[in-house]
Amino acid sequence: MKILAPSILSADFTNLSQQIRLVEMAGADWIHCDVMDGHFVPNITFGPFIVEAVNRITQLPLDVHLMIENPEYYIKDFVDAGADSITVHFEEVRHLNRVINQVKELGAKAGVVINPATPVQSIRDVAEYIDLLLIMTVNPGFGGQKFIPNSVRRIHEAVELREKFRAKFLIEVDGGINSQTIKSTCDAGADVFVAGASIFKSENISASTAELKNLISSK
Repeated sequence: MKILAPSILSADFTNLSQQIRLVEMAGADWIHCDVMDGHFVPNITFGPFIVEAVNRITQLPLDVHLMIENPEYYIKDFVDAGADSITVHFEEVRHLNRVINQVKELGAKAGVVINPATPVQSIRDVAEYIDLLLIMTVNPGFGGQKFIPNSVRRIHEAVELREKFRAKFLIEVDGGINSQTIKSTCDAGADVFVAGASIFKSENISASTAELKNLISSK
């Protein structure tokens, strides 16, 4: 099953409840929450309080992407707030295996994120233990960026790595996902598609959500 995960990074926070309900009714599978601290990336977004509020709005699983320094200090707060899955950056975590175990022990699915310049092979030694591999298809920190074309090759590499180690992680893509790029990433083997601006900045949120969901459902 292919999974569509609208990112609330691009949503209108003055109307967040209604916008989440629109994507939910139009076929979204998860809600993606991009957490930024102004240190690991140059932007600042929100913390556990907003995740908790989103959890009260929707029954959909919450996919929390931590673009923050020292994420291990805050994982419990996000799980307590309602996170169903938590992804941390390979580039930031010193003791990655320990953090993966920490997330799982708290009852959430654990994932690793790799930036565009980080080789896919970097995660080979944790491939068997993770639930998600999030491949950034833009440089992290801001919504609305242009998709990096060689991301398609990186998805193919992730599929090969998963098969080689008989791992079961889902391959997630985040950044510049729209009606054009979702096709190539889906064909390459991605399982989870994070879409922000192409949904929440469109004229019709419901129609845009349904279009992307239909594109991946037909594959």
